[in-house]
This record gives sequence, structure tokens and C-alpha cells, in this order.
Amino acid sequence: MRKEAEITVHGFFRSSASWRVRIALALKQIPYAQKTYVLRAGEQRGEAYLRLNPQGLVPTLEIDGLVLTQSLAICEYLDETRPEPPLLAGNAAERARVRAFALAIACDIHPLQNLRILQTIEQELGAERSQRWAADLNRNGLEACAGLIPDDGRLFCFGDRPSLADICLVPQMGNARRFGVPIVWPQLERIEQHCLTL
Repeated sequence: MRKEAEITVHGFFRSSASWRVRIALALKQIPYAQKTYVLRAGEQRGEAYLRLNPQGLVPTLEIDGLVLTQSLAICEYLDETRPEPPLLAGNAAERARVRAFALAIACDIHPLQNLRILQTIEQELGAERSQRWAADLNRNGLEACAGLIPDDGRLFCFGDRPSLADICLVPQMGNARRFGVPIVWPQLERIEQHCLTL
């Protein structure tokens, strides 16, 4: 039997990537300890943390004697080692659609509004223009995401149970609001609101 209490999430409350891992752990009812790094203070670039995660990014998950990085890799590891409830269910085509949606957020939207990118953009454009830039990226990305899911009234992005797609959607909607993006996608908002009831 696993000693789940030995699991530690290294992250930050407002990091959408950390949020994804916390959602996956919660859905799978896996208890964990949490260690917080204040990103604006640069705590994730401290020597001790860089030994754990040389990228100096959050999240990092300590589990099963391993140190895992990158939120989607962590979520897939959890799904493979603790398969209930599944985050990637169905046939190969259905799983590919879920992954495509998750990657649209995790690879196309999120990295461009990451703190280190925004700080660089802010140096070039100024604070107000960099915030508008981040808002535009969120808006355009979520518009595309809305087109990736079937408009069939289901409870979640791709069916009647949460998947990796929903795990990515909820934090991204939070980020969009933080950047002042009006939420104009009723289906995404409906799915988000249902997810938040869990």
C-alpha cells in the first residue's frame, strides 16, 4: 500500500500549472503536502529548489521516490499509476482530442503569460501594454478552445466525467479573469462552473 502522505507538491497558489496538479490530486483523492514558493519574490530560483527542479519552474511533484516536473507529465503519471478516476478515458481518438485541448492551453496560451515572459514583455512594452498583450493571448486562445469541444451540453469538455482538458480549462479561465478578459464563451463558462462544484 502506498504512503500517499509522502507526496509533496512544490508550487504557488496562483500558478495555473500548479493548480492543474492540485486538481488532478483532488480528483483522484490523493492526500499531499504542499510547499509554496512566492514566484514574484523569485523563491523558485533559490539554490535548494533548483537542485530539485533545474528549470526553476513550478510545479514539482515528489511522489513514489521520484521528482516530477511539468504539470501535464505529472497528471499523466498520476493517471497511469493511480488510474481511478481516469483523466484520459475512451478510445485513442477521444484521448487525442482531450490531449489536444489540454496542450492548446498548456503549450499555446499559458507559457506566453508566464511570469518570466510577462516580465520580459513588460520591460519592452511597459506594464499596461504587456497586460493587454496577455489579455489578448488569453482571449484568442480561449476562443480557439471553445471551438475544439463539442457543443453537446455535456457536463465536462469531452463527456460526463472530468478529464485532463477540464483540469487545464479551470485554471486558464481563472487566469483570463485575472487579466480582465470578458468571459464570452457560455459553454466554457458552464463547464468551468460545473467543475467548480466538485
